[in-house]
Amino acid sequence: MRRVLFLAYHFPPLGGAPVRRNASFVRYLPELGYQPIVVTGPGAPSYRWTPLDGTASVDGFDVRRVAGDEPPRSDGWRGRRERWLRAVSPWQRWWEANAVRLACEAGADADLVHASIAPYISAEAALAIARKLRKPLVVDFEDPWALDEMLVYPSALHRRIDLGHMRRVLASADAVIMNTPEAARRVRTLFPELVDRSVAAIPNGFEPADFEGPAPPRTNTRFRIVHTGSLHTDLGLSQRRFRAARRLFGGAVAGVDFLTRSHVHLLDAVERLCAQRPELRETIEVHLAGVLTDADREAAARSRAVREHGFLSHPETIELVRSADLLFLPMHDLPSGRRVAIVPCKTYEYAASGRPILGAVPDGDARDLLTRLQTTSLCRPADVAAISDAISAEVERWQAGVPAPAPRQEELQRYEWCQLAHELADVFDRLLGGSVRSVPGLATVP
Repeated sequence: MRRVLFLAYHFPPLGGAPVRRNASFVRYLPELGYQPIVVTGPGAPSYRWTPLDGTASVDGFDVRRVAGDEPPRSDGWRGRRERWLRAVSPWQRWWEANAVRLACEAGADADLVHASIAPYISAEAALAIARKLRKPLVVDFEDPWALDEMLVYPSALHRRIDLGHMRRVLASADAVIMNTPEAARRVRTLFPELVDRSVAAIPNGFEPADFEGPAPPRTNTRFRIVHTGSLHTDLGLSQRRFRAARRLFGGAVAGVDFLTRSHVHLLDAVERLCAQRPELRETIEVHLAGVLTDADREAAARSRAVREHGFLSHPETIELVRSADLLFLPMHDLPSGRRVAIVPCKTYEYAASGRPILGAVPDGDARDLLTRLQTTSLCRPADVAAISDAISAEVERWQAGVPAPAPRQEELQRYEWCQLAHELADVFDRLLGGSVRSVPGLATVP
């Protein structure tokens, strides 16, 4: 059994998509011949993007936690100063110093280092750990860092500097894992010096067991539209408010619109439909699950159709998803013909639920996946009329009692966590030379 030092700040009891990715890989790797040693944070932060979710068990895993309390994340003027001057924050100094120290103690006999580069500052810690241990390094990106259209920099210069930082990290790694095929393609195109390096695309996924058995019973007979996860209303409004400055300084990708990733256009579409068909005002309800900001709530308050759930544990989120009559999947907008480099993590669990999906998405891997599923209504992110028409068509199908079409199972199987863990183990095998999964008596994932 080979040993993997698994650096992952996002790990239970934290909640969120990066946590599920890391925990799923750690759960399956022992069945594939790799024993993880997890180095992570204390698991008790006070930060919007790291909510606690105590439903994921880490019993039986070798988990080493950085001791002590986390310093607060920089915000306000201090956060702005750090962003503009590219200054190292107290939180970054704390994480790098403690993670490197603990990892070098825990991973002395590891065969390789796998590092989840979320947050991005984990990259420096990963390089230091691999250098000190003299072990191969696999860097695993949840999002594509400087290639991410959702990342806004103070200026174009800051993005170029970060792109150079990303280039240095990738060049120092022995293998690179991106989260989508589009992100992997961009890495190979922009960094041709990585031609001799393994650059794989291993997406997020879902656990089939989460969707076994009947869907939870409903307590009402209304048409339920569900959105789970972050809504990004603040970012969308800020981007529109400072659009001229962003254009002047070049800190944002040209033509990007973040507000379409919120619930604003969905609620406009529902209002448009109800104006055309007033009887639907008492029929349609919109459920929002996730950490909501004041701006999110203010936008939601414009519609009496909204039901706010706040942050839900992962099992509760899956239950809500499975109860939906329509799942809403919005993304940021880009000019037609330009492909986005990410796929929202909820996409895979939406698909696995078998519920109809309304994808308000631009060109890219998410749109390609939803097209292949054959259970999705697709429109452009800002097309309120098309969103309204799609909802109307789904309401009519629902009222007529016509079952929703089933997703293509051969497409879904690609995104099961056990299959994705196999792909990660294949990357390890290539680095270390040969597979260990042929050893007699070693369990394999079917």
